[in-house]
Amino acid sequence: MPGPYVIRGSVSLPEAELLWRFSRSSGPGGQHVNTSDSQVELRFDLAKTEALPPVWKERALAKLAGRLVDGVIGVRASEHRSQWRNRETAAVRLASLLAEATAPPPKPRRATRIPRGINERRLREKKQRSDTKRGRSGRDWG
Repeated sequence: MPGPYVIRGSVSLPEAELLWRFSRSSGPGGQHVNTSDSQVELRFDLAKTEALPPVWKERALAKLAGRLVDGVIGVRASEHRSQWRNRETAAVRLASLLAEATAPPPKPRRATRIPRGINERRLREKKQRSDTKRGRSGRDWG
């Protein structure tokens, strides 16, 4: 396995806190797939970890509350035929999930007024469009 999986900045997933579980995967693979455990389930105890800063941890616990089971988040990968590639996929998926969950909230939008010129131009164009459509009616054909 290549080195640490960076969440953001200098914070990365600690290898000691990752819980791996392997099982047989469904899908293509022929006879080999029946004998190898290529599906990977990666679990990370978000509630007990010390690897994340406290603020990030709170954010992640709040945003991922629906996916947590007793404070543990799980990711599963079985796209590839090799366990090695599925391990890579699961770890990258977990790191990106945590990066997204620990991201700071976006800045609130500042309400601004629409400039008068833009509003007047919009109303003028609506009036022109209305006149064009009114000219298409068959009332004056008589």
